Amino acid sequence: MFKGQPKGLFALALANTGERFGYYTMLAILTLLMQARFGWSEAAAGQVYAIFLAGVYFMPLVGGILADKIGYGRCVTLGISVMFLGYLSLALPAGSGLAAKLVMFGGLTLVAIGTGLFKGNLQVLVGNLYDDPKYAAKRDSAFSLFYMAINIGAMFAPSMARKITEMTLAKQGFVYDAACQDPAYLDALSGAYGLCFGVACVSLILSIAIYFACRSWFKHADVTASQAKASAAPVEELTPKQTKDRMVALFLVFAVVIFFWMAFHQNGSALTFFAKKYTNLTVTGPMRIGFNIWSLALIAASVYTLFGIFQSETKKGKYICGGVTVGLWAVAGLLFALMPDPVLAQPSDFQQFNPFFVVALTPISMAIFGALAAKKKEPSAPKKIAFGMLVAAVGFMIITLASVHLTSPMDLGNETQSILSPGWLISTYLTLTFAELLLSPMGISFVSKVAPPKYKGMMMGCWFAATAIGNYLSSIPSMLWNKIPLMANWAILIALCLIAAVIMFALMKKIEAATN
Repeated sequence: MFKGQPKGLFALALANTGERFGYYTMLAILTLLMQARFGWSEAAAGQVYAIFLAGVYFMPLVGGILADKIGYGRCVTLGISVMFLGYLSLALPAGSGLAAKLVMFGGLTLVAIGTGLFKGNLQVLVGNLYDDPKYAAKRDSAFSLFYMAINIGAMFAPSMARKITEMTLAKQGFVYDAACQDPAYLDALSGAYGLCFGVACVSLILSIAIYFACRSWFKHADVTASQAKASAAPVEELTPKQTKDRMVALFLVFAVVIFFWMAFHQNGSALTFFAKKYTNLTVTGPMRIGFNIWSLALIAASVYTLFGIFQSETKKGKYICGGVTVGLWAVAGLLFALMPDPVLAQPSDFQQFNPFFVVALTPISMAIFGALAAKKKEPSAPKKIAFGMLVAAVGFMIITLASVHLTSPMDLGNETQSILSPGWLISTYLTLTFAELLLSPMGISFVSKVAPPKYKGMMMGCWFAATAIGNYLSSIPSMLWNKIPLMANWAILIALCLIAAVIMFALMKKIEAATN
């Protein structure tokens, strides 16, 4: 799994892990912060959330164009510095008036700009490592590993936010209550969320420290097409027709994935509102283990050691992996046994399941596609994207089934109907993660492979710009939250995923012909 990969991959992945920790801290609590601090409705908070997501994923287009001119590494360094200022602004206790709103919007703007300079260009550096023929065949698996690593940061973020929230509320004599509208409680809750952004600042410091400490491992990949040409290094030459065909194929893929991101990025809005309004947050029995991040982390780690039993080339290695696996399970079980029963969860907790499933399922995904590749039956990246859309539709079918007989939000008002088992949301996140693993790392790998050399930064930026459009459109379910039946909201997302899958399969031959 890890064998034969350039060590630059691991340095860049770890640098991104810290940044993603801060970012997913924000996603876990952003809409909840706006509701607590400003009293905004789901529609208003969801709209700002969607605009912010659109900005975060649109700015890599600007960052990519700039990086093609001044260099990828420079943009990465500048980006993480700007992000730091953004998170610092969000951590300030600015109250709830106009000044607080301006500070929040300013902080969100800085985070979006910084992410635009950082995110896409770091991934271009990863892709450039695999332009070397020695590593070219490992490109798809490399991006799966990269994607897995950055989700480690995302996995721990919601639990960190919950722990800080609980501790801050406890100091002021409160416990978390999704329905409480007491001004003193909301002020304490808002302050707790602000502290979470301070921790995000620390994670960015760790990221940039890793980036500079290990820079020698990937410095040779920090070369634009013009820099390579000036140094007489070999650069892939394309005819104008090849360039055009590749660009057309990429833009066809970009257009289709808009629908996926529109549906997928309900985790911080509609699915969080669903957790707050309808899910029983008093968790009992075996399901409690899902709300102990350390147990989840040990279980995820055990998947890798379990695979190590079969992949180790020596008996000693197999025995060591087997022993470590059993040890990880034992400690995870012990932590579970020490948990209180019941556990009082928070809506943001559910956002840890998606990154947990990404980390835990990546080895399985790689093993499946590795076996198919050995038989020369591995589907192309565009086909994986199309199948991912179908799986996403199944994910929203699960939450639709859960919504049968529930009172619609427009009839509930500020009340809650906390009757559903957390298993419904967890199952939805599991299915959506299968879809994400088929689409996101494969799409990034596809762009890094197919993009014409002189437009690498811009094309990676276009991938994120398509994501930005989808993220902005993700506000539609939030805007409709109090206006249409709950099941109708989910039906819209199912239809979009199915339509996108059909379009992708219809365009398959044209895309594959242009990129082979």
